[in-house]
Amino acid sequence: MKHEQPDTKQHILDTGEAIILGKGFAAVGLTEILTAAGVPKGSFYHYFKSKEQFGNELFEHYFSNYLKELDVLFADDGRSAQTRLMAYWHGWLSTQGTCRCEEQCLVVKLSAEVSDLSEPIRDTIRSGTDRVVARLAKLVEAGLADGSLPAALDPEHTAATLYQLWLGASLLTKIRRDDSALQTALAATRTMLNVND
Repeated sequence: MKHEQPDTKQHILDTGEAIILGKGFAAVGLTEILTAAGVPKGSFYHYFKSKEQFGNELFEHYFSNYLKELDVLFADDGRSAQTRLMAYWHGWLSTQGTCRCEEQCLVVKLSAEVSDLSEPIRDTIRSGTDRVVARLAKLVEAGLADGSLPAALDPEHTAATLYQLWLGASLLTKIRRDDSALQTALAATRTMLNVND
């Protein structure tokens, strides 16, 4: 039984994430998630005290995985820090430039909605996005050290500015249903980071 519990909990989180990415947090009821997951209601309450706790753990799980992916992408692999940083933004463009729900960022999709509904979830999102920005800042620092980024850049300010720029562009992408805002963000990023190729 010890092996089944994490799998069941993770199955509920994965199923819920897929549905919520399509419809939003408030619009999805527990019954819909549990029916899709093939899990009885009692099992849900074994793992989560409430839908709010479920949402909080959904974001914690999302950020845990996302930060692991960033650590791999940002690891020193012989490429310049500028190249690794631009690979991140190009990856963002390729996933967020579509309207396919399964590829959307949970933060882009839900942050405004759930931040108004739940203070604990808002805190989790803020902590997660702060950790993303901190990793971006470290990569900017690496770019200053290897000479691939302009020496005048302030790592924390640059990281925060770029993340906010791309988050906002992703929201506009949802409104416009095209990637023009992300293309503008990419152009601004290239200018800021002095990317010439």
